[in-house]
Amino acid sequence: MKLLTVNLGRPVAVDYSDAPGGRTGIDKRPADGPVRVTDPGPKGQGASGLAGDAVCDLRHHGGSDQAVYAFAREDLDAWERELGRTLTNGAFGENLTTSGLDITGAKIGERWRVGDSLVLEVTSGRIPCRTFASRLGEKGWVRRFTQNGASGAYLRVIEPGEIRSGDPIRIVHRPSHDVTVGMAFRAETTERTLLPRVLAAGEALHAELLGDARAYVAKYGTAPASGTAPGATA
Repeated sequence: MKLLTVNLGRPVAVDYSDAPGGRTGIDKRPADGPVRVTDPGPKGQGASGLAGDAVCDLRHHGGSDQAVYAFAREDLDAWERELGRTLTNGAFGENLTTSGLDITGAKIGERWRVGDSLVLEVTSGRIPCRTFASRLGEKGWVRRFTQNGASGAYLRVIEPGEIRSGDPIRIVHRPSHDVTVGMAFRAETTERTLLPRVLAAGEALHAELLGDARAYVAKYGTAPASGTAPGATA
């Protein structure tokens, strides 16, 4: 398992962003040298965890639970075949393009050591937004990306460090629960009845997902395993 590239974005004004100032940092390109990664601070105040990386809309992006975004090269390759177009590393706005790592099957709370010192912890999947869809320019992109289920993973910084393209990635902690990135993503999107199950990951969950799951249980209790359940989305 390794880090193929570390990708950084610069703020660019576009006509499809509703961020203040109309700018986005989603166009991320591989960095030439080492990049320092630290905890950026709470959402709404902190931006990206990577030095030199732009996060322009602090309402929805950045912050401790979304400090770093990782996407597997294998999943980019699958989309290349489906879309019939080249997708370079960073094309989905990911900070880390990985190889040999099952990101969809990673568990919430799983910890990765990247390079010698950086330790990251998986918090959730990535919910596709209008900026992402507009950048890709593919019809029905939000629906297609959601149905595919390979969302990539958001991570928080446990131990800061410096990383560079080619660094090894090691899984240094894997929780005993069964809450994967894929399950958490489906719970947030197409299978809301999974929300009670994701609570098994506890405080390792992205704070917003944890709040959603607790609110669902408070309102509906534990949903049945089958049938049409409250809160489900198409």
